[in-house]
Amino acid sequence: MRILFIGDIVGRPGREVVTAQVPVLRENLQLDFVVANGENAAGGFGLTRSIANELFASGVDCITTGNHWADQKEILSFIGDEDRILRPRNLPAGAPGKGANLYQARSGHHVLVVNPLGRVFMEPQDDPFAAVEMELSACPLGQAADAIVVDMHAEATSEKMAMGHFCDGRATMVVGTHSHIPTGDAQILPGGTAYQTDAGACADRDGKIRAAAALYKKVADQSVFASVRPRHALRRVRRNNRQGIGYAHRAGPGGRTSQTIHSRPIIRRIT
Repeated sequence: MRILFIGDIVGRPGREVVTAQVPVLRENLQLDFVVANGENAAGGFGLTRSIANELFASGVDCITTGNHWADQKEILSFIGDEDRILRPRNLPAGAPGKGANLYQARSGHHVLVVNPLGRVFMEPQDDPFAAVEMELSACPLGQAADAIVVDMHAEATSEKMAMGHFCDGRATMVVGTHSHIPTGDAQILPGGTAYQTDAGACADRDGKIRAAAALYKKVADQSVFASVRPRHALRRVRRNNRQGIGYAHRAGPGGRTSQTIHSRPIIRRIT
């Protein structure tokens, strides 16, 4: 089974590159399941129904989120009926929606996706490790689930790595999100779980965390502001898992960038 995980989709540049490239990647890589973090898809803050439908139409199977999951208040009206969108798993009891769900991939395999939210340097929520433990115990890898994907949305790299080792041997892959900066530590942990501290972001490559790039130049006492045309970047992580086991046997991050969405992309890949 082949699973594609896409880092935080940020605003229109991120949406454009995802909707353009996911159909191509699904065909070229023969993907069975695609997970994308969409908590910044609506102008950098939250997710709307129309944007979610746009991502689903492009080939995304599950949208995970994070601490910005409810920035667009309209999500409260539909997340309870949309199982393909996950909010953080360790929110207080009574929060609308789900933090984990079991999906059927195009190949027929069953994929469990869990979306915990870190607590270090972030607004405190319930224990993410206890929340993940409940899901892994209820839906064991190789029994109820053919693959398990954990999106650990957290600030601290130490907390993300702790989750990786916590899930090692019990999940197919643990990938961190939130920092919007891809890390170069894609690896297979000793127990067979694929891990990367952060998948990065699908965004304007030269921009700030949530905004399009801008160039500021100080000339004498006057400030000159010039907008820079964004170069969209797709940050993704590919995982292959062994037939019938659910452990990862290959982990490879990859990036796709282009001066505009319609130009020929530059492909950078590590496998």
